[in-house]
Amino acid sequence: MAAKADKRKQSVYFPVEMLDEIQQEALRQDRTVSWIVQRAWKIARDSIMDYPSINDPGGNLDNEP
Repeated sequence: MAAKADKRKQSVYFPVEMLDEIQQEALRQDRTVSWIVQRAWKIARDSIMDYPSINDPGGNLDNEP
């Protein structure tokens, strides 16, 4: 029998336009918003890990999409 996944409730805030897009995609795929966000993270994780730390020179990416 497979071990149960550790599930933790977490509030995450998205701009309304982004949340609308995520919700529309979840509806299109007949998936949950949580599933869509988890898959997006798994796909983007390596790229995001390459971003500089906020403490690194030039590390402020706040103005980037």
